[in-house]
Amino acid sequence: MRSKWCKYVLSSAVVVCGIYAGSMKQGVFAQESAQPKAIAEGEKEDLKWQLKQMEEGVKRQQEQIQAINNRLNATNASVEDVKKIGSTAKEPDDFRVYWKEGLNFDTNNKNFKLKIGGRIQQDWGWFREDNEIEDTIGRQVDGAEFRRARIYLSGTIYNNIDFKMEYDFAAGGRPSFTDVFVELKEIPVAGNFRVGHFKEPFSLEELTSSNYITFMERSLPNVFAPARNTGMMLHNTLADKRMTWAAGVFRNADDFGDSEWADKVRGVGDSSEGGYSFSGRLTGLPWYEEEGRKLLHTGIGYSYQNALENTIRYRQRPEMAMADRFVDTGAIAAEATHLFGPELALVYGPLSLQTEYQFANVDLEEGGGSDPDFSGFYVYGSYFLTGENRRYSTKSGSFDMVKPKKNFKWGEGLGAIELAARYSALDLADEDISGGRLQDTTVGVNWYLNPNMRIMLNYVHSEADVRGVDGSADLVGMRFNIFF
Repeated sequence: MRSKWCKYVLSSAVVVCGIYAGSMKQGVFAQESAQPKAIAEGEKEDLKWQLKQMEEGVKRQQEQIQAINNRLNATNASVEDVKKIGSTAKEPDDFRVYWKEGLNFDTNNKNFKLKIGGRIQQDWGWFREDNEIEDTIGRQVDGAEFRRARIYLSGTIYNNIDFKMEYDFAAGGRPSFTDVFVELKEIPVAGNFRVGHFKEPFSLEELTSSNYITFMERSLPNVFAPARNTGMMLHNTLADKRMTWAAGVFRNADDFGDSEWADKVRGVGDSSEGGYSFSGRLTGLPWYEEEGRKLLHTGIGYSYQNALENTIRYRQRPEMAMADRFVDTGAIAAEATHLFGPELALVYGPLSLQTEYQFANVDLEEGGGSDPDFSGFYVYGSYFLTGENRRYSTKSGSFDMVKPKKNFKWGEGLGAIELAARYSALDLADEDISGGRLQDTTVGVNWYLNPNMRIMLNYVHSEADVRGVDGSADLVGMRFNIFF
């Protein structure tokens, strides 16, 4: 607006000067024509000089106007440039807030990140057992429970330190921490160093989050997989993320990461006696195409578990958390256990196959007799009727979130529907240990309404050989699962 006003004023001045100059010139000529002989030669020269001065003044004014216009145009361009720069330039420490599989905060330079997330798993269960199971194990009671109710904070500090703190309000009626750790990233040669309370690196199914496992519960052989413990671990990827490795040392700890839990919680002796472990895992992707839509996963895990209080015990329930434990070795006087776990998984578009075999060799105390061997395995397949595929994390060597092609919305999208079937077996009877044998056949349907919610329906037929008695049970479970 200002530039236009200046142009109008200056243009008017030029016009006025021009008119004035023209009128002066016309006046002089008129006088000359009217009184050609009345003007002396000296006066003529004086008038000519005045006219010349006026013409030069007009020229200078025009030049000034042009200069002012150039400056105004340059100023306007500079203002626009500043506006453009201002719209894109941000301070490095400015942060943004957005939703991506949870509530996220991060700075523009990505040095600092924070994520708030959680999960809610609400289960319903219905049971029917035969007389043999009811007499041997007990009557199974229908019911409902919160399987998990967790909230967590995770993030990055100065782009090279990660952290996570997760709390479960539904951990068996005793709220407690799950993951609490700090991780130093990208150490030369060594990779990433993690310290705190977290899962030991063993078993594909165990390391796949409960939000992403195919069935409501992990398979029977999962009884061997080490739990979360307090420890230190190195891990990294190799061969352009086609391989992963992890190795760590741990101390047996309670759900709060306390290694003195034997004294404080159980009240059974000195917890410093044993209760440590070493676990390691190596995975590879010999085949990986279409960003993981087609892949073959292979892996092997090993864990040495030193017995806490020189006691080892394995017990397992059918693949339903509200059921009682059907098989149980009881307390075994032992020094340690050696665990071996090969793993294999195939993804071919909507089809997925997965299997693991786990073997436990128990070292009894000296003079305790022959060392028993326990084992278990599972095999399962799943298929997405809606065309999705199981997603794979090359960082962890485990499976990740399923994202429907179209989220569920009345009249617009169905979400993702997955059908699955699994057979698993567990043998806890060897040498003088009669822990029993258990086989489960499970079929399930998963409905993913969107990436953050699914409804699960499982039917389990369980057959048990317990204390010389053969029996069976049928279990139906439903889960409402929200995670972010």
